[in-house]
Amino acid sequence: MRTLPLALSSVALGSFVAFYDGGFNLKVAVLAGITTLFLQILSNLANDYGDSKHGVDSENRVGPLRAVQSGKIAPKSMKKMVIFFIVLSLITGLWLIYEGTKGIPPLYVLIFLALGFGAVAAAVKYTIGENPYGYSGFGDLFVFLFFGLTGVMGTYFLHTHALKWETLLPASAMGFLATGVLNLNNMRDRVNDASSGKNTLVVRMGIERAKWYHLFLLSGSVMAGLAYMIINYHTPFQMLFLLTIPMLWLNVAGVFKNTIPGELDPYLRKLAIASLLFSISFGIGLLF
Repeated sequence: MRTLPLALSSVALGSFVAFYDGGFNLKVAVLAGITTLFLQILSNLANDYGDSKHGVDSENRVGPLRAVQSGKIAPKSMKKMVIFFIVLSLITGLWLIYEGTKGIPPLYVLIFLALGFGAVAAAVKYTIGENPYGYSGFGDLFVFLFFGLTGVMGTYFLHTHALKWETLLPASAMGFLATGVLNLNNMRDRVNDASSGKNTLVVRMGIERAKWYHLFLLSGSVMAGLAYMIINYHTPFQMLFLLTIPMLWLNVAGVFKNTIPGELDPYLRKLAIASLLFSISFGIGLLF
C-alpha cells in the first residue's frame, strides 16, 4: 500500500492541467481519484494472490511479507477481496465515465469503456492467470500506459472533452516515474524472481542495465515536464516542480550504490512520495 500516493499522482496532474486549460470538473476529479485508488489496491491484492499462487512469494522473497505468504489471509479470502475490488473499480469507473462523457459522441464513451475494462484487466493479469504479462517483462509497458498516458491524458479529456498533443509530455513524465517505482520493486526482487521464473525486465536486462534504465526513467520525467513548461511558459513559478530533482537524484544515487537487493525497499515509498510531490508542484506551478 506504500504505492498509493503514486496512484493519485496521474489523476492529480491530469486535473491540474485541465484546470489550467479551463476545463475542470470536480466530480470527475473526485471519481477519478477514487477509481484510481481502487485500481491500485486491486493491483496490490492481485499481486499478493498471484505471486503466492505461482510460488514467487517463497521464503526467499526479499521484500516485506505479503498477506497470503505470511498466512494472515487464506488464498480463497484474498481471491474474494480481489473480486470485491474489481466490482468497486467497475462501479466508480462507470460512474466516472458517465460524469465525464456527458454531451459528447457515443464513440468516446465506448473508448473509455474499453480503457476502463482494460485497466481492470491489467491490474489483475499482471500476476494472475496462466500467462501473466508481469512474468514476461511487459509490466513496465503497461505501467507506463495506464499510470502515465491513460491516467493523465484520460483524466484531462474527461475534464475538458478535448485533448492537446502537449499533454503527452506530463503524461509521459508520470509514466516514467510510475515505471521507476516498478523498476525499483523488480530490482529488489530480482534474485527470487529469476529463480521463480518471473522474468521481469530487470531479470531480462540484468542489474547493471536496470540501474541505467532507472536513471533514464527519472531523468526522462524531469525532461518531459520541463519541455511542457517551456512550451507553455508564462512565469518562472512554473518551474516549481524542479524542486523535486534532489529527491529523484538521491533515489538514483541510492540505486547505483546498492549491492544488497533488500536495501532498495525504502526507496519505493520515497519515489512514490516524490512522484506525488512532482505532480502537485507541477500543477501548482501552472496555476500561478
